[in-house]
Amino acid sequence: MKFARITVTALALCAMGLPPLTQSTLAQTTFAVVVNPPPPNADLVLDARDAWQKRDRARLSADRQAALDQQHPLAPWFDYWELNNRLSEVSQPEVNAFYARWPGSYVEDRLRNDWLLELGHRHDWANFRRDHAAYKMQDDREVVCYALLADPAIERNKELREQARTAWLNQRNPDEGCNLLAATLLESGKLKETDVWLKMRHAVEANRPPVIKQLSGLLTKAEGQAVAELMDKPDRYLKRKGAAKPRAQAELTAMALLRLAVQDPSAATDDVQTWAPRLPADLAAWVWAQLGRQSALRLQDVASDHFDRALRLQARAGGTLDWSDDTLNWIARAALRADGGAGRPAQLLEAIALMKPSEQRDPTWMYWKAKAQQALAAKGPAGDAQRKEAQDTLRTLASPVNYYGKLAADELKLRLPLPPQPADLTPAERAQATAMPGVSRALQLLAVGLRSEGQREWNFSMRGLGDRELLAVAQIACERELWERCISTSERTRQEIDIATRYPMPYRAEVFRTAAASGLDPTYVYGLIRQESRFMMDARSHVGASGLMQVMPATAKWTAKKLGLDVKPELLHDRDVNLRLGTGYLKLVLDSFDGSQAMAAAAYNAGPNRPRRWREGSTLDAAIWTENIPINETRDYVRKVLSNATVYAHLMGREGGTQLRERLGRVIGPAGTTAAVTQDLPANGN
Repeated sequence: MKFARITVTALALCAMGLPPLTQSTLAQTTFAVVVNPPPPNADLVLDARDAWQKRDRARLSADRQAALDQQHPLAPWFDYWELNNRLSEVSQPEVNAFYARWPGSYVEDRLRNDWLLELGHRHDWANFRRDHAAYKMQDDREVVCYALLADPAIERNKELREQARTAWLNQRNPDEGCNLLAATLLESGKLKETDVWLKMRHAVEANRPPVIKQLSGLLTKAEGQAVAELMDKPDRYLKRKGAAKPRAQAELTAMALLRLAVQDPSAATDDVQTWAPRLPADLAAWVWAQLGRQSALRLQDVASDHFDRALRLQARAGGTLDWSDDTLNWIARAALRADGGAGRPAQLLEAIALMKPSEQRDPTWMYWKAKAQQALAAKGPAGDAQRKEAQDTLRTLASPVNYYGKLAADELKLRLPLPPQPADLTPAERAQATAMPGVSRALQLLAVGLRSEGQREWNFSMRGLGDRELLAVAQIACERELWERCISTSERTRQEIDIATRYPMPYRAEVFRTAAASGLDPTYVYGLIRQESRFMMDARSHVGASGLMQVMPATAKWTAKKLGLDVKPELLHDRDVNLRLGTGYLKLVLDSFDGSQAMAAAAYNAGPNRPRRWREGSTLDAAIWTENIPINETRDYVRKVLSNATVYAHLMGREGGTQLRERLGRVIGPAGTTAAVTQDLPANGN
C-alpha cells in the first residue's frame, strides 16, 4: 500500500510564521497519509449504479453477472441494485437466497428493509413477521408501523396500541404503512377521532402539506375540504364558516386562527381574542400558544405574554398537554429573552417542566434550567438547596468538548483541559479495523465518489463497536484524508476521546496563511470549516456551495470583485482559491457585525440580512441571542462553530479564546452598533 508520511516540524512552522505546536497539536499533525485506491474495474461499479438509477434492467443484469464472475469486492452492491430494481416482482425464496449470499452485510439489512416495506404493501404478514425478527437497523418508521399492524396482539394489547399511536403521531412524512395502521385502528375504534385532530393540528403547525393531505383522508369529505380552504384562505374561512361547536368545527377554527398567526401574528391577535373565549379551553390555550410561537419566531417582545396566557388557560383546562415539542421549546426560548433580556425564569422553568423527560434531559434545557434556578433562588440559607441543585447540574454538564459543557464550565469558572490522548493503537487493533469487510467496501465506494452508499456502509459497520475499535477506524479514515468519516467516527466514542481525530487540522499552513491575509483568527476559521465541510475539498451542498468553506458561486464572484481578485468560477473547487474567497467573505461579514463571531457565523449560514433582523431590540447575552435564532439549522450551526473554535484555540495553545463566553460576548442592538453596514453583502447560505 502506497503512503506518504507528512510531518510538520516546529522549525518548519516557525519558518511559515505559524505558532508553535502543543503536544496535542503535534500528535495530530503527523499522519501516515495512505492512498485510498478505487476498487478494481471502477467503471463497472459506476455503470451499474447508473443503470440502477435509470432502471435499465438489461444493463444492470449484465453488470451484476460480470461482478459475480470477477468476484468483485463490491459484488454485494451489484447484487443489491439488481434485486432492488425488480423487488415488486420477486418472491420470498429469491430474497432468502440473497440474504444467504451476503449474511451480516449492510446490503443484506438494506434489502431486508426494502423487502419489509414490500411485504407490508402486499399485506403478507406471515413473511413480514419472519423477516422482521432479523432486521437490524430498525430505523424506518414505516416498517415500525407495519410491524405493529402485523402483530395479531394489537387488538387486545393496550400497550401495543399506545406504541402504534405514538409511532403514527411521530410520523413526519406521509407513508402507506403508518396511514394504514391509523385507518385500521380508527375503523376498529382503537384510535380516536381526537387523535386525528391532534395530529392534524401538529401538521398544520409544522406546515407539512403532504401529511395534511394524507390526514384529510381520515376525516369526512367536508372536513377535508375545510382544511384545504383554511390552509389557503384562513381569513375567508373564519368569516364564512368559523364556529366553536361542535368539536370538529372548533378544531377547524383553531387551525384557521393559527394560519392567520403565521401570516401576521400582530394582525391575528384581535381574531384570537375574539374567538378564544368561545372555543373549548384546551383549544383556546393551544391557539394562544401558537400565537406566542409565531411571535417568538419573529422575536417579538409580546411572545411571552401570549405564552403566559396559554399556560394559564391550559392549567384551567386540565387534562393531558398535547402541545408539540417545538411549541414548548419556543416558550422556553422566549422566556430567556423576555423583558429586554432580563428574562422570565419562572416561565422558563414552567415550560421545561411540561416537556417530555427526554427533552428535559437534553443539555440545552438542563443548562438553562440550572441558570433559572440560580436566578430564582432565595437569598441566604433559604436558597442554598436550590443553588446547590443548579451547581450540581452544571458540574454534571461541564465538559471541554461540547457547547453546553463549555457554557457550564465557564459558569463554574472551571478551566477544563482537553481530554488526555488515548494510548496508541496497537498493530492488532489497527489490523482488526482494516480487516472489517464493511469498512473495506465503504472505502472503495467513497473512492469512486459514491458518497451516500459509502457512508451508509460505513455507519452500519460502526454499530456495536467499542471505543478502541472506533478510534482505530477513525484513524484509518484520517490517514486517507476522509476527514468527514474520521470526525464522525471519532465522535462516537464515549470514554476514550481522541481530540486529534475529532478535531483534525488539515491544510494547516494554508489555513493560517489565508486567515492572516484576511485578518481572521485561524481558530475561528477552523471552527467554521469543520462545520461547513468537515475538511472535504469536494464537498458540495444541495444549493451549490462548494469546497472547504462551502462558498456559493455568486458569493465567490462578489467577493473576488470586492477583494480585487481575478478568479474564474471553475477555480472555486481549488483549495487555495476557496480558502481565500471564503475567509475574505467571512472577514467582511464579521466586520459588518462589529466583530460578533456569533452573528457572523449566523450570517455565513443564513445570509447577512436575517441576523440584522434578529439583532433588533435590546442588547442581549449572545448565548440567549443564539438560542432564539428562528432557523433550527442556523442555531445549531452557530453553536457548533463557536464550540469548535474554542477547541482549536486549546489545541493551538492560545491564551485567549478557549472560553466560550469570551467568544460569545453580547449581541448589541442596532442603536449601539458602530460598524458600517455593507448593504450589498450577498448571502452565502440558504
